[in-house]
Amino acid sequence: MANVESKFAGRNVFAKSFYISIRALVVFLCRTWLRLNVSGSHNVPKNGAFILAPTHRSTVDIPIASAVTRRRMRFMGKDSLWKVKFIGSFFSALGAFPVTRGSADLEALKRCISILQSGEPLVLFPEGTRRIGSEVVDLFDGAAYISLKTGLPIVPVGIAGSEQVMQTGSKMIWPKRCYAMVGEPIFPQQQDGKRASREEIAALTVQIQDSLQRLFNEAEARINKR
Repeated sequence: MANVESKFAGRNVFAKSFYISIRALVVFLCRTWLRLNVSGSHNVPKNGAFILAPTHRSTVDIPIASAVTRRRMRFMGKDSLWKVKFIGSFFSALGAFPVTRGSADLEALKRCISILQSGEPLVLFPEGTRRIGSEVVDLFDGAAYISLKTGLPIVPVGIAGSEQVMQTGSKMIWPKRCYAMVGEPIFPQQQDGKRASREEIAALTVQIQDSLQRLFNEAEARINKR
């Protein structure tokens, strides 16, 4: 048992050290090439698990999300990225975990809840996929459901400028200015062991949407001022 725990601890230490190294490089590139500015990082909890919920306009939102805190974040990724063992190990070390696309949402929800219950923060994009434009609409209920299920806060992040950096289908990363605005944590209503109702999930989703829209608008305004 001691050998197993020691081996697991060693892997965990390696994963965190690897993440710190790669994150430092990624954040440096974001701050130089994308001239990324981040405001409100003090709203990110220093300890314990939470759900980071950014807006989603581009693939570069993923590295930008890692720039809002030095803590190791966990990300979902399509399982095809793990088909090559070396690449899969690389993503796993960076905090990503595979989810089968087209499978029941229940699988993804269970994995997210398991990670949060282990004490690690998780990145979830409430919009589900990359969107176009400045309107934050049609959010999925996943983030609200998981928050109510675990009792953990949601930290909203409005990311502006990323749509111009890398549009859907483009392979070019243009040197456009980006801004990430981190909002105050949104705490779910305590359930006291009861199952959250659809109305409670929908109400929390609306609260997340309103916060993300406000933060996105503010982030866009910061970019336009420069």
